Amino acid sequence: MRRFLLPTLLLISSMSGAAGALAQTARQAQLTPADLGWVARIQDTLNGITTLKGRFQQLAPDGRRSTGIVWLDRPGRMRFAYDKPSPLLLVAGNGRLVFTDSELKQTTEIPLDKTPLGLLLRPNLSLAGDVTVTAFSHANGIVQATLVRTASPGDGSLTLVLADAPLSLKAWSVIDAQGRETQIDLFDLTVGMPIEQKLFDTKVEP
Repeated sequence: MRRFLLPTLLLISSMSGAAGALAQTARQAQLTPADLGWVARIQDTLNGITTLKGRFQQLAPDGRRSTGIVWLDRPGRMRFAYDKPSPLLLVAGNGRLVFTDSELKQTTEIPLDKTPLGLLLRPNLSLAGDVTVTAFSHANGIVQATLVRTASPGDGSLTLVLADAPLSLKAWSVIDAQGRETQIDLFDLTVGMPIEQKLFDTKVEP
């Protein structure tokens, strides 16, 4: 059972205890005019991503590493297929996130808008208003911005990591409601290609 629970923390926050680890009032980072310019560019860059395919490496909260293939089709769709012999599969689509362990024959399902990942997949992403930037840094060619839902920061945070020249998504990390962090590194990325929609079918048999 432990193997099933830990990878689930990759992208979804626990719905129980959400009031515990993260403050319930989102606090905006103190951003300079230059920072605000970068935040606007990050917003435009993310909204410019329609489809993406690449490899990923996951560092789980317990320190375990795993790899696989990721597909993204904005808005609202993503698929994480873990390399064999892992039996794990995560699919976002139809407004929900479905995590399946075929070996244990178990499936976990959660509304996409209750997860930090949902911020990345939402249409017309705006890094203001109902999304709050709680931390920002730009150093050594890397730009990082931490995001929460303004009204429900207890759902978890998403930290985006981008190269600054050209501005491009390289990684992200998720902190769930209990303060557990999972990191995702992306590589060998291809963007803008057609993707078969059946990859995002959330009716997966465990």
